[in-house]
Amino acid sequence: MKPIHILIVEDNEGDIMLIKEAFEEAKLVNEISIVRDGEKAMHFLEKKGVYGDVKVPDLIILDVNLPRKNGHEVLEFIKTNDQLMLIPVIMLTTSSSENDIVKSYKNHANCYITKPVEVDDFLKAVLEIEEFWISLVQLPTKV
Repeated sequence: MKPIHILIVEDNEGDIMLIKEAFEEAKLVNEISIVRDGEKAMHFLEKKGVYGDVKVPDLIILDVNLPRKNGHEVLEFIKTNDQLMLIPVIMLTTSSSENDIVKSYKNHANCYITKPVEVDDFLKAVLEIEEFWISLVQLPTKV
């Protein structure tokens, strides 16, 4: 199984730490990139400015509630871009709003996970993401 590059789009530092910790324990992730707002996520994916030399991620973990551009705007940007649309996007967010869930799937999110409140449950959810999306699923080799 080849290591992969994950882009985490999240503004909560605690959640970033927990996600990174869980993936680092798995030792399957070659690289983790982090951006803290939706606009930076779009610049990262377009390789604009300081992101000119970044690698295209194999998987994106995207929060809904982000500054500057929300997760729905970023998801729509990804899924309507011919160069990016095949990258799986996992919505990982505190929102359990039916509106957010429906909107995410209408914009072609690959899955929607509401962040568990308890730390142990949160880590378990991230490990299950790793188990499914990295160990089990066949990701495209090049987008």
